[in-house]
Amino acid sequence: MATDADLEKVRRQFDYGPYPRIALDKSPKDSPNVLFVHDLVTAFYLRDRRVPETRGKRILDAGCGTGYKSLVLAIANPGAEIVGIDLSAESVKLAAERLKFHNIENVFFETRSILELPTWAEQFDYINCDEVLYLLPDAVEGLQALKSVLKPEGILRTNLHSAFQRFPFYRAQGLFRLMGLMDGNPEDLEMEIVREVMQELKDGVDLKARAWNPRYNDVNDASNETLLANHLLVGDKGSTIPEMFAYLAAADLEFISMVNWRHWNLLDLFRDPENLPTFLALSLPDVPLQVQLEMYELIHPVHRLLDFWCGHGGSKAEVAPLEEWSETQWQQATIHLHPQLRTAEIKEKWLNYLNDRLIVDLGTFMSAASPSSVYIDPLGLATLLPLFEGSLPFTALCDRYRQLSPRDPVTLEPLAAAAVQQQLQALLTRLETGLFVLVSLA
Repeated sequence: MATDADLEKVRRQFDYGPYPRIALDKSPKDSPNVLFVHDLVTAFYLRDRRVPETRGKRILDAGCGTGYKSLVLAIANPGAEIVGIDLSAESVKLAAERLKFHNIENVFFETRSILELPTWAEQFDYINCDEVLYLLPDAVEGLQALKSVLKPEGILRTNLHSAFQRFPFYRAQGLFRLMGLMDGNPEDLEMEIVREVMQELKDGVDLKARAWNPRYNDVNDASNETLLANHLLVGDKGSTIPEMFAYLAAADLEFISMVNWRHWNLLDLFRDPENLPTFLALSLPDVPLQVQLEMYELIHPVHRLLDFWCGHGGSKAEVAPLEEWSETQWQQATIHLHPQLRTAEIKEKWLNYLNDRLIVDLGTFMSAASPSSVYIDPLGLATLLPLFEGSLPFTALCDRYRQLSPRDPVTLEPLAAAAVQQQLQALLTRLETGLFVLVSLA
């Protein structure tokens, strides 16, 4: 259970050094990867294979800091109402200034602790709690507080620091805690001492090699933010995948997906996924997702955040992969471009590639969805072009595909309807894996 003293230390830390220190005029409008993660359509589609409207939705940015993520949420979710809360009054002030500067309306800010949420008579469709949970004395208490204002079908995005990936920084924090530098609220004096200690360590010393960079020696806003967010972060705690699932179980929340789920694929860690060691080849298909994530973390702990979506127990739908769909389901399907691809800028590039008859890596437009290249040829580009104007039935796209490619390229015979459907299904299934296209049932 968090005490007032615990929360006061966190508040003082972020009143002194509001986070993140991103320039007021910086906009995420040209950052489709950032918008992709914060578009609630991404999370709801992963859970339910449906494409909800963002207009009218209520989104809570819990621990909004200086408001950059609130700005991202507002731009990624047109027509939604954004409510930002933070323990730090100074951060809330800067957040309000940021959104006003960008002329974003329907956004409201309040100085409030996340742990006060159970007493708040509010409900939200989506909650973003980014870079906060690992600072709370009790992660389960934090999750329960967030759950109290989440609608029954809502989705919560939050994260924990990885105990494995950040281990060198936890060693540094332990050292500076022993030196008394984290007894109060670390400020200029404590940062000066950290710099002096780390600079004077020999270059071969393990802590310096793993937790120090020469650029931290320079006294400026960027390096100060780094020291406060790593070496002197009061309340910082690391967790593992098993602990993450234990927290969710204790809070009666259901895991949906890692936010960067394509970058947690255990098979990607092997040289030849088609030729795994015999034991893994035989056992892996039956290994639960939780265990696969734990295995990935033990083998390759490169992710600073254990970043995940979750919801109320029982809210996760059982959604069959497209490979298992029947012909009847495909005939009833509606096809969408991901909303973060449906921009005038991307459409112009799409048209240029199409006019030049180029094969294109869709990661050129939005790379967060896939760790590897996802190519599409001019026929695919031309087939999907109308989706920039809105979603279409699968059957309408089949008609367009057949007009664009009426004959078999080998036999020159007219393409049969069944062949058209199979080819288009294969294309859409491949693109849907990275959510470049979304396939929903009517």
